[in-house]
Amino acid sequence: FDEPTTGLDPIMSDVINNLIKKCVGELGGTALSITHDLQSARRISDRIAMLAQHRILAVGPVAEMKASTQPEVRAFFDAQA
Repeated sequence: FDEPTTGLDPIMSDVINNLIKKCVGELGGTALSITHDLQSARRISDRIAMLAQHRILAVGPVAEMKASTQPEVRAFFDAQA
């Protein structure tokens, strides 16, 4: 999915996120979502990879990414410039 919740209101975003989780769970598959929407990423992801400067900066479970000490990852999760 490429930005599956961009431009949607919070209610419709939840509907889409729940649909993604349901389909992946029922089908036993894997979904890849490209997004800058951290709320959506946290909701639908088991693992997150953060890309910047043409490379993967960090990858791991959601909780691990939220607790990262890497400056770029921290800035993104803390919504800082």
